[in-house]
This record gives sequence, C-alpha cells and structure tokens, in this order.
Amino acid sequence: MSRRTTLTLSAAATVLALALSGCAASAPDEAADIAASGSFPVTMGHAFGETTIEAEPERVVTWGWGSADDAIALGVVPVAMPFQAYAGDEDGVLPWISEALDTMGADMPTILPDSEEPPYEDIAAAAPDVILAGYSGITEQQYDLLSEIAPVVAYPGEAWATDWRELIEITGTALGRSVAAATLLGDIDGELAAQAAAHPEFAGTSIALSSDSSGTFYVYKKEDPRVAFTLDLGFVSAPSVDALATEESSFYFTLSHEELDKLTSDLLVNFGTTQQESDAFLAAGYAQAMPQVQSGRVASPVGAAFISSVSPPTGLSLTWGIDDYVALLSAALTT
Repeated sequence: MSRRTTLTLSAAATVLALALSGCAASAPDEAADIAASGSFPVTMGHAFGETTIEAEPERVVTWGWGSADDAIALGVVPVAMPFQAYAGDEDGVLPWISEALDTMGADMPTILPDSEEPPYEDIAAAAPDVILAGYSGITEQQYDLLSEIAPVVAYPGEAWATDWRELIEITGTALGRSVAAATLLGDIDGELAAQAAAHPEFAGTSIALSSDSSGTFYVYKKEDPRVAFTLDLGFVSAPSVDALATEESSFYFTLSHEELDKLTSDLLVNFGTTQQESDAFLAAGYAQAMPQVQSGRVASPVGAAFISSVSPPTGLSLTWGIDDYVALLSAALTT
C-alpha cells in the first residue's frame, strides 16, 4: 500500500514568502512556472509510495546528493542542506554552491551534521515544508521518520541511482519550477551538444569508467549518472562493462585485479582523489595488464571537487567542471 504525505500552505502566504525570501526566480518566471505546471497540489510517486505537496514550498531541506544544487540552480535556496565531506570546504560546502550563492547574493543555508543517517532533530529544527531526497540512500524506515517532520520526496527507483536529468525534473516539480527545470536541462543539453560537436573523436568510442581505492577496483554501470553524462558526449558504453557486471550494486560492481585485462574499451576513465592515488594505480602491475594502460588510452580525473562535479553531475556542477573533463578525455584519445 502506498503512503501519502501532505504539505499545506496557503497560496497567499506562498506568494508573500517568495517575495520576501530572496530565494525565488524572477516574478515572470515564477508566474509562468505556476501556470505551466498546473499549480499545486502535485503528487509525486517514488520508491516508498506517494507524496502530495499541496502548495509551493517556502522552506526546503535537502538530503543526499544533488538536490541542493538543483534547487539553487532553479532559484530556490534551501534552509538546510547536507554537509559534503568529499569535495566540500571545511564547512562542508561544495565550491559551485558557494559560487552560485555569491552570485545570487543569498545567505548560506544551515549545514546539517555530517552523518550517514539523516539528523532528524536538526532537520526538524529547520522547520521544513518539504524534504528533497531524490538522490540519496534513505531507507524506508528513515523515510517514515522524516515524513513525521515534513513531506519527503524520495528517489523514484533504486537508492543512489537517480539519473541526473530526472533529479532536476523531480526537484523542479516539487518546487513548482518545472518550466525553469526544462530551461535548465535545455541549456545543459546545448552545452553537451556543443562539446560533442567540438570533439568528433568521441563519437562511437567505447568507454569504461572506474576507480581504484584502498585495493578495491570499482567499475561504474550505465545506471551511474557519471556514466550517463559521459555517454551524452558521444561515447558508447564498452560491451565488456555489461559482460562483467554483477548485481552487487545498482550503479557499480567490483572487479578483482586478476580480471582487469577483461575490462576492454577504447578509453578508460579512472577517477583518483589524489595524484598519488592516480599514479599508484597506473604503476601497479595489475593495471599494466590492461590494454588501455598499455596504449596510454586512460583519462585520469584527479581531485575531489573535479571528480564530484561530474560524478555524478548536477544542475550546478556539470557546467562548472565540464571543460576540464572534456579536455582530459580528448587528450587521452589523441596521445
């Protein structure tokens, strides 16, 4: 049986709050969005049932990855968002979020404590109207607990596997910004198309994306947003990825070092948090057995912020890191 959670706000209060908050897009865009989306209420299905949002949210809390980015990209600044230990600054804030807030002249949201489980008391203290967790790992029990605080929009399918485009659409629908979401996606698609046109060497080139961390080699499936985004540049997923894939996770699988030579592709993208980690992988004997390493067809994105901007991308981060990412891919193919 599906569950239904409800958010209630008066339309008049919503208009007044948006006018005073500084968190909204321009009034014409806002009005067009409300008209085009059919206004509220809106009912959104997800992995744990359905959530009905009765009126445009004033106070938004985000959890997981990407929802804060996408909300800000759509002109809505959350009242609270998660601490990002990987790629965030000492306060847990990602660089593209800091830059966007500076551009908007907006205050920094409350940063929630760094924890695997949602910090319920801190989220409740933020008095949210809605909790966006469209790309997260919340469990059904956690969803139920969060729903006692405010309506929760969870992921539509598997945990940590929401397509980055779909997350923008989910966020736009929940916030009454579906027109802005469509515009944002159109702008990003235009940028991707321009990058693909500028790099015809990407077209039809098979690719595999991986990382080697603490002795474990991870291969990312097509369901992983960083792979989907890279394929949008003209690449195709290497057949070996599907052939070797297991059901270990919805978006990745691990491969023993003895089997790495079976992961064949025209190009290998191997993510490394540090240059030392990246160099250690390329120098390892098991990596030397890979045909891509032997031929120099390896792109090595290095650095937490750089990696996070494209793995997975968001409405804010994709264009923030795309130029450097594309340059790495192109250089690896032309060596």
